[in-house]
Amino acid sequence: MPIAARLRASAIAFLLLFCTCGENFAFAAGMPSHAPMPRSASAVPPAAAKVARVAGTHDAAVRGRNDYATYCAPCHGLLGQGDGPLAPLLVPRPARHSDTAFMNTLSDEYLFHLLKEGGPARGKSALMGAWGRILSAQQIRDLIAYLRVLAQQGG
Repeated sequence: MPIAARLRASAIAFLLLFCTCGENFAFAAGMPSHAPMPRSASAVPPAAAKVARVAGTHDAAVRGRNDYATYCAPCHGLLGQGDGPLAPLLVPRPARHSDTAFMNTLSDEYLFHLLKEGGPARGKSALMGAWGRILSAQQIRDLIAYLRVLAQQGG
């Protein structure tokens, strides 16, 4: 097997293991699971700095930001531009959560079920995990609030 194919297979295996094991894998690998994001100006993503502009979702979006960084950013990118470190290995490419027009077509209910049940349950990529086994319903709602912040800011 050519080295490029082995590298791709290894990366996909890692992604599947992470999606399947989620937080437990992150902990075992020595990665922080739900550690609060740093508050320094250089460490806070620009999207997170503007959370207060979305009326009624500030607290939820702040909570959702941490889970987004842990579970979504590896594929979708920290700012939701579909450019996470694993994105080049994925077919189809991850959705751009910063695409305002696209994200506005998706209802909160649709996003809730997509995040809870995973990509295959909604006709999306089989590589998108079913986060409902790892995240509570409230955490999923918080993630949706943060997705709305990313979409509002565009990209």
